[in-house]
Amino acid sequence: MSKLLLSVAGRAVEIEQNYGNLMDAFARPTEGGEGDFSVSISPRDLEYERMKAAREDELEGLPVREYSDAYLESTAIQRKITEKFFEYDILLFHGSVVAVDGVAYLFTAKSGTGKSTHTRLWRELLGDRAVMVNDDKPFLRFEGDQIIACGSPWNGKHRLGSNIMVPLKAICVLERGTENRITRIDAREALPMLFQQSARPRNPRLMPKYMELLDRLAACAAFYRLECNMNPEAAKMSFQAMSEGL
Repeated sequence: MSKLLLSVAGRAVEIEQNYGNLMDAFARPTEGGEGDFSVSISPRDLEYERMKAAREDELEGLPVREYSDAYLESTAIQRKITEKFFEYDILLFHGSVVAVDGVAYLFTAKSGTGKSTHTRLWRELLGDRAVMVNDDKPFLRFEGDQIIACGSPWNGKHRLGSNIMVPLKAICVLERGTENRITRIDAREALPMLFQQSARPRNPRLMPKYMELLDRLAACAAFYRLECNMNPEAAKMSFQAMSEGL
């Protein structure tokens, strides 16, 4: 077993792990006593993650996949941190976040729609101006009327992300389309996707805090709906609209 200090979303979390999955840019060895809180994983936690993953495969009509204990441990650590982070006004969100000129843009959609492809097109279009914050599960930290997009170790199969925190300007709901079209929408239109793509707490006592954070997200961010193909023109159009606030 190794002890790590994980720095994420401006917080320090002490972790005990058996498999070393989180030894990356976000973590360093620690002797303990340095974090805001600590997380450890039991065999029961691993079994919960295994059963949850199997249920999700069954619901989607997929063959049940086998996951390693290392993967399940990482997922369990993420879940426990996410639950604790509600106390610090931090929300886990499923999406791909790219920062341009020090401002973050979050693309969210159902899995397989093309979030990662679209943020890749932004990086190809904008070069060094664009930096990946997180390609799968960023944290959103709420500070007054500002939202900060934060990198995390859970950054997708391509491991795209950085241990940075960047002010969030806009959230875009991505949809496949034959033609490129982007429209500004209000928070009510975005709300179903916000519910679907944000991590709800397992503990029912935390639901009021979860709803409070969603309300703050709706009040502070600009929202767009993007219907697009996977051509570079889609990135040009969406960047112009979102960066200029059209």
